[in-house]
Amino acid sequence: MKKLLLLSCWLLCGFNAYAADSGYRVIKKLEVGGEGGWDYLTVDGLARRLYLSRSSHVMVVDLETDNVVGDIPGTPGVHGIAVAPELNRGFTSNGRDNTATIFDLKTLKVLGHVKTGTNPDAITYDPASKRVFTFNGRSHDATVFEALSGKVVQTIPLGGKPEFSAADGKGAIYVNIEDTNEVVELDGVTAREVRRFSLKPYEEPTGMGLDIQHGRLFSGCHSKVMTVLDIKAGKVIATIPVGANVDGNGYDAGTGLAFSANGEGTLTVAREVSPGHFQVLQTVKTQQGSRTMAIDPITHNIYLPAAKFNPPVAPTAENPKPRPELVKDSFEVLVVGK
Repeated sequence: MKKLLLLSCWLLCGFNAYAADSGYRVIKKLEVGGEGGWDYLTVDGLARRLYLSRSSHVMVVDLETDNVVGDIPGTPGVHGIAVAPELNRGFTSNGRDNTATIFDLKTLKVLGHVKTGTNPDAITYDPASKRVFTFNGRSHDATVFEALSGKVVQTIPLGGKPEFSAADGKGAIYVNIEDTNEVVELDGVTAREVRRFSLKPYEEPTGMGLDIQHGRLFSGCHSKVMTVLDIKAGKVIATIPVGANVDGNGYDAGTGLAFSANGEGTLTVAREVSPGHFQVLQTVKTQQGSRTMAIDPITHNIYLPAAKFNPPVAPTAENPKPRPELVKDSFEVLVVGK
């Protein structure tokens, strides 16, 4: 019994020490500069590129040199970027003109545009069907088109406002529905809804991370939790406390860690410590407003956009909720790693 107590104490102390600090920190900042706000960002790990949405264009950063190596213009109101490396195609969702742009991954040349629903936000490529899904915020639906030809094959009603999405690579696509507090599962091959999962009582799911191996779906909710949905069981099995104003979430299959980017200026790092039980390992200080993220599957670094802002201006009748203005050329990307 004494040996058992000593072993339990050692395990508990060792685990708590690990939980106190998993070793993540801001290891560098990429001084990108340039004009425009931001939304989603996407890492193409094999090509060593980072794609950054910047309001009306997409900046491309070489992850080996940390330098901007290209720009994709003419993407008004761009939200998301998806890549299909096996097809040498990339795609953007352009919220202001209700289109998706198709571009060449090697040359970055624009190859065409696809008409979508209203205000396309998240965008996901499904390798199983070789189709692209744009999730349209105002028309509350998904536009499905062929990745190579750009031909629209289906519009799927979603019954609410879609946010972040993820694909498992085997034909299942998942999307958060922010105003109904649900996750919808789509079939890429049939281009139809398969299932709906309730996240209630947790509200306004935005960011999404997917653990394909264990069938876990992580949704960052504005009720300051990240829900853990067991896809097979079809229910929330756990919640993880996160910071305020979450927008981006992610899961790194290489480390087994789930992340939540919180606009308050923190990054939550969590892990499944036993079946169905999760614990926060670390809360990394980032920067206020850094609420979207992307994970490099090769280095396991996490990228978070950030910028400095001028003092807010007073509200007016024409602009009752003015947004703070970006300080010129202050845009940067925080790199969190070990």
